[in-house]
Amino acid sequence: MKRGGLRNSTGIITIVAGLALAGGLAGCAPDASTPPPPPTSGSSNPSPNIDAGLTPRGPTVSGTVERVVDGDTVRVVVDGQREDISVRLIGIDTPETVAPGRPVECFGPEASAFAEQILDGSRVLLEFDPTQGESDRFDRTLAYVWVVSPAGETTLFNLAAITGGYAREAQYAAPYAWQPEFVAAESAARAQGVGQWSAC
Repeated sequence: MKRGGLRNSTGIITIVAGLALAGGLAGCAPDASTPPPPPTSGSSNPSPNIDAGLTPRGPTVSGTVERVVDGDTVRVVVDGQREDISVRLIGIDTPETVAPGRPVECFGPEASAFAEQILDGSRVLLEFDPTQGESDRFDRTLAYVWVVSPAGETTLFNLAAITGGYAREAQYAAPYAWQPEFVAAESAARAQGVGQWSAC
């Protein structure tokens, strides 16, 4: 298995700095054609309704998702890099499916399946948030993940996962850039009983 992280994958910070200097930080319209979540037994999950007009607020780099680990962790090959990096999505937490010594939690398989359907093999932008630092205690790069459609439109996957009831909002360090939107999305998902909020 390839090993990497923001701190030990040389060139990623340089890429971010170069994009900023070149004025090339990405920001596109959201993707209204995000595929619907996979069907799940015993729950009614509408396709996530993502707010229009969202674009990245921080520096970004582009890449391709090589593997979905679970609902909130993916491995991404950043453009120009040889090795993939482990990316932990900022602001969300999904039920466990692969944690050593822990049982599979309610709605964990559905959260992982949703992430695989939307992210596996997809072109993405990783948006970094200075308030959260570069990596977590497991040396996973911390980022928001924007899915890039063939037309170049973007959708914030972290928010889609909360909206569909696959993830809950989670603050691990200081308040983060997208926290108000994530908190509002979780409140709506709870009120509507979507995903884990009715299944669990």
